[in-house]
Amino acid sequence: MTTAHDGNDNCASAAGTAVPPAAPIRTSASASTRAKIAGGPTPEAPYPIKMNGTVIKGFGRGSKDLGIPTANLPEEAIAAQEDKMMVTGIYYGWAQVVVRTTPESHFLSSTSTTTQDTPTPSSTSGLPGSTNSDVARSASSSSSSLATSCPATVYPMVMSLGWNPFYKNEKKSAEVHIMHNFHRDFYGDELRVVVLGYIRPELDYTTLEALIEDINIDIEVAHRSLERPDYAAFKEDPLFLQL
Repeated sequence: MTTAHDGNDNCASAAGTAVPPAAPIRTSASASTRAKIAGGPTPEAPYPIKMNGTVIKGFGRGSKDLGIPTANLPEEAIAAQEDKMMVTGIYYGWAQVVVRTTPESHFLSSTSTTTQDTPTPSSTSGLPGSTNSDVARSASSSSSSLATSCPATVYPMVMSLGWNPFYKNEKKSAEVHIMHNFHRDFYGDELRVVVLGYIRPELDYTTLEALIEDINIDIEVAHRSLERPDYAAFKEDPLFLQL
């Protein structure tokens, strides 16, 4: 993952086919000094940034390797906001899935995440005693409900924008982790996000465990940050009220 403000990723297209810039290595010192809340008391320019598009297939590593499934936005959704989101890293905000496909084709196997009706508390994420299965209970690579006459539910999210240097990706991607349990994937469905802030630059890691620990902290930071009234208000953004 790249440094947040060096501007090196300006040379790459939104599709991210250029060689990604080198990323700093995450250290134990940087992990111990992370802020608990991201952003000021109210979102500031360029936020809110609104993105939407059809969920596409990613690398399939979120569930398998990390226990933290993600949904990938299409390249055109990244390109549409390229002038506002040139900086790679971890963002947070709200997300909504609008079902556009036949649900029967998406049901997950019995080994997948259990469905619940409420967001998974993140208070255990990344804390001593938590496991990958704890994190998996807030899976996001699935859809929650059928399209109805009412707007779909809006949930907190974190989004990784960049090249994921731990996996040495050669293509820039926007991977959204929605903090809720779902019972099926949502490839082909519509994903809408309202980005409200920036948590940190993307980093490279020496171990998978360090990467998972940082993602867990990202989830905690997003939850706390979105609890503030001026951020919580965007849960009712007009983008989410469309059917």
